Amino acid sequence: MKPRICAVITSNNEPAIRAVEPWVELFEVRIDLIGDDWLSLVSKLNRPWIACARSTSEGGKWDESEAGKIEVLTRASELGAAMVDLELATANLEQAIPIIKKRSRCLLSVHDLARTPPLNQLKEIVRRQLKSGADVGKVITTAQTMADNLTTLELIREFPKNNIISFAMGPLGVTSRIFCPLVGGYLTYAAIEEGKESAPGQITVAQLRKIYGMVQG
Repeated sequence: MKPRICAVITSNNEPAIRAVEPWVELFEVRIDLIGDDWLSLVSKLNRPWIACARSTSEGGKWDESEAGKIEVLTRASELGAAMVDLELATANLEQAIPIIKKRSRCLLSVHDLARTPPLNQLKEIVRRQLKSGADVGKVITTAQTMADNLTTLELIREFPKNNIISFAMGPLGVTSRIFCPLVGGYLTYAAIEEGKESAPGQITVAQLRKIYGMVQG
């Protein structure tokens, strides 16, 4: 199965977006990084897209109210987002999920910016995501050792019947980013161009394509 690449849009750079569009399956629209330009941007995308407004506590730039975030993400759903990324820690999550799922699939995410917890703790997070109604569960950690890559990849194998995204951020976590879709993960994320990464350790679409090309022969 072809590894699914999601290119992360962090700015309204239409030529760069167009350049990678043939090589990715979908986009993540980082509303917290793009700003109001996201509204005009999404109408021009020729791939399915995930709407995301990442909180500062989970590595993003969204520092406005939770209610404002839900309002923006609901708007994204109305404008055609194939999927909406909601943090598991979102206030009033139980009310937000049914609203989003009227039009879009729901991705529930957790980001640990400090470490990679033990596998049993990560499994409990995924169980909570699925119980809450996630179509896709996303658990992203931070690699402190090379072994943390294996922990995040093992998490994917623990839920073979579910759509799971799991890898570690940071320089030591690049291996897990690459292998995530190769071991059954739903997708992996990539930067559109160097210098526009949305998270530590993220590599570019071009780099991922080259690696997967070598793996697949």
